[in-house]
Parts: sequence; structure tokens; C-alpha cells
Amino acid sequence: MSLMYRPTAAQQMKVVVGVKRVVDYSVKIRVKDNKVQTDNVKMSVNPFCEIALEEAVRLKEKKIATEVIAVTVGVKKADDVLRTAMALGCDKAIHIVVPDAEAATLEPLAVAKVLAKLHEELKPDLWILGKQAVDGDFGSTPQLLAGLIDAPQGTFASEIAVADGKVKVTREIDAGRQVVELNLPAVVAADLRLNQPRFPNLQSIMKARKKPVDTRPIDKLGVDTKPHLATVKVEEPAARKAGIKVKTVEELFDKLRNEAKVL
Repeated sequence: MSLMYRPTAAQQMKVVVGVKRVVDYSVKIRVKDNKVQTDNVKMSVNPFCEIALEEAVRLKEKKIATEVIAVTVGVKKADDVLRTAMALGCDKAIHIVVPDAEAATLEPLAVAKVLAKLHEELKPDLWILGKQAVDGDFGSTPQLLAGLIDAPQGTFASEIAVADGKVKVTREIDAGRQVVELNLPAVVAADLRLNQPRFPNLQSIMKARKKPVDTRPIDKLGVDTKPHLATVKVEEPAARKAGIKVKTVEELFDKLRNEAKVL
């Protein structure tokens, strides 16, 4: 990956990364009372946000970015994902605190509005977000943010290169790959193949625990977070049926055609 842009002292490049706290991807999801159970369940950084964090830290290590700020919009306990972000190399962290009762209905548009509000204050050169969160799976926050701040967007990014005040993004699309060049400031949404996230070491984790987090209640931002969607029903996936063995190709064909009806 070639990253050639080098900011001068008068040309500081600021990167802001969105981080979300979700149920750990390895946990088997349980549903009760028409909602996903999160009590006494392992929570962690959304996997696509980990990729976004890694890319931002790499930009800083290559002296392309001069400051990396992690932002999360979530409940009070979401502070832990910001500690992880700082342990990985982020310089600062901002926590927009959402009341527990409102967190479950917080929609991508509301999150994008919050980030757009922060954009006015922070004035970053680059936003890097995960392409989606593994809980809601909306996959729309980066696009909404780009629209709200009137910035170009590079979604489903598998490679990025910053040079001459622009970011070149290689996008994963249905037909293969597409390369787009965006003027900064811009919004990039990290896809799975962008990089391999690192693990924070123990020393960094201990230091991150002592670092300050800029905590702000969401109601002080003057952002409309009223939900526009209603969850009708939440249920666990149907249990998979046990597989069977067939003796011949003819038998396999018969079952696929007459029982599964996929041929």
C-alpha cells in the first residue's frame, strides 16, 4: 500500500475514526422479550471499526496523519472501546453519551447527525468509519455523514492512498474493483480487506486507562435523534437441519431438484 502524502508543520492532517461498541462477534446471540440480550455478554469494538482504527493508526505511523481522534456514540459503558482505541494509538477520544433507554433505538441518521456536528468543531481532513456494524447491519452511516457535511465518499474501501491533498480509494464492488480519487476532506468506509487489525499490548492498555476521555451528553448537541423506524419483531435464526449423506450423484441431483428445489 503506497501512502506518499507528508504534511508540513503548517499542513496538519487530522483523522477522525468512528468506533462502535457491539456484542462480540464470537458470542451466540440470544433473544428475549423481543430484543437482543446484552446483559452479562462480552462486548467489544465492532470488527469493521477495528479495521478503520488500524488504517488511521497506520497513517499516523507513516507520518501522513498528525492526529487521530476516536469518537463513539453510545451508552456510558461504551467508554471501554475508546480505551481500546487509545491503546491502539489514537491521540484523543470523544464519547457522546446516549441514555440506556434511547441507545437501542438510535439510528444511523442520528449518529451521522452527531458526527456532522463534531465535524463543524473538529474540522478533520479525513473520516474513517467501518462500512457497517455487526449488530444493526445498516451499512449507511458513512454515506449519510458524507451527505450531511457535503464531502466526497469512498465506501467499501479495500485500499487507500493519500497524496497531494487527495485520497485514492480502491472500492470493492460487485463487478470487481473501482478506484476513485477524492478531494479532502472526505469520508472513507473500511471494508474487510483493507488491513489486518493489530492487538493492543498490555503496556498500552494500562496507559490508555489513565488518559482522559472527552465526555458529552448527546442532548447538549442539539441534534434530533428521534427514531423513524420501529422494530416489529426480533427472533433468533431458525436452527439448521442436520445434513445427510447421499450415495450417488443421481441421488444428490434428485434431492436438490425435488426436495430443496434449487435446480
